[in-house]
Amino acid sequence: QVQLVESGGGLVQPGGSLRLSCAASGPTFSSYTMAWFRQAPEKEREFVAVISRSGGRTYYADSVQGRFTISRDNAKNTVHLLMNSLKPDDTAVYYCASNREFLIRSNMRHYDNWGQGTQVTVSS
Repeated sequence: QVQLVESGGGLVQPGGSLRLSCAASGPTFSSYTMAWFRQAPEKEREFVAVISRSGGRTYYADSVQGRFTISRDNAKNTVHLLMNSLKPDDTAVYYCASNREFLIRSNMRHYDNWGQGTQVTVSS
């Protein structure tokens, strides 16, 4: 299993942008489907975005479609989440997750490897 470490979280004003990164250890990063989930206080963890192993397929939650972009750099073992037009409802701890499945999935039960999370706070 790769080890996942998120970074890039912080405090941002509504309408602002942040770019999250997830660094993965190990030589087989390109064999993992990568996803972002988030968990707000007192809420269940929810799917945000997923990207296929090659980066050719992506899928987003309706709540972030058109505002967030997931990307990956297999040469650098990293996956990014660019978040634009941020809203207070985007406030959450954001987690990077991985699995070895070919299909890209939004259900967290399909992910068996998780990072420690990075806090994103959207507030004026």
